[in-house]
Amino acid sequence: MQKNINIKNKKARFEYELLDKFTAGIVLGGTEIKSIRESKASISESFCEFNDRGELFIVNMQIDEYSHASHYNHKPKAERKLLLHKQELKKLQKEVNTSGLTIVPLNLFLNEKGLAKINIALAKGKKLYDKRETLKDRDNKRDLDRIKKSFNN
Repeated sequence: MQKNINIKNKKARFEYELLDKFTAGIVLGGTEIKSIRESKASISESFCEFNDRGELFIVNMQIDEYSHASHYNHKPKAERKLLLHKQELKKLQKEVNTSGLTIVPLNLFLNEKGLAKINIALAKGKKLYDKRETLKDRDNKRDLDRIKKSFNN
């Protein structure tokens, strides 16, 4: 009986315009998966970047140390390699290098086999006026839903 783990990056949809989404595996050490199963991870300040060999890494991902581990524990903010197909990596690297887009993590979850996966997106940063427009649209939708609900009752 496995608990459903879903750690979200709520700021990503507000700060960025998401263009293309991918699901990637993560290379984890011994106690890292145990901490993730306890929901002791955060991806709110993290981002993805390529190294010189064309491998994709997630940077600034916080996985707290496992509470029941001995001195063989992991580093909380280590870079972790992401696993994607070669064609997907080439596509992402081409987009990042040519058009100046960035790769942001959206949510971290465990699949049905118990493996840690992360949804990432190719994203373009929003300007301040885009963020204001997003807030205005959200408020208008909330007001419209209230009016519909009061009209139906």
